[in-house]
Amino acid sequence: MNYLWLSIAIISETIATSELKASVGFTRIVPSIFVIIGYISSFFFLSLTLKTIPIGVVYAIWSGVGIVLITFVGLFIYHQKLDFLAIIGIVFIGFGVVIINGFSRTVGH
Repeated sequence: MNYLWLSIAIISETIATSELKASVGFTRIVPSIFVIIGYISSFFFLSLTLKTIPIGVVYAIWSGVGIVLITFVGLFIYHQKLDFLAIIGIVFIGFGVVIINGFSRTVGH
């Protein structure tokens, strides 16, 4: 169940961050509402995962996957470009999440 809560937290945070750009500095009401609801939801579900998974691991997964997802949002929705080194850095973040989930005993496999 913890990974379900963490997944909801990550998706909520990704939506909120995407809408943060669309809110244009909180001058557009509908995207601003999505930002507020998304971040509240994200932190609520993130807090549920902290009952059983260590905070460092939860935060690494939450932020790492969030970075990768928001990068795709930037590319495909906002048509933002990345240079080669930015792509390499994001790939390393993705590898870090895979290593934590696949090999660390801390996450309780």
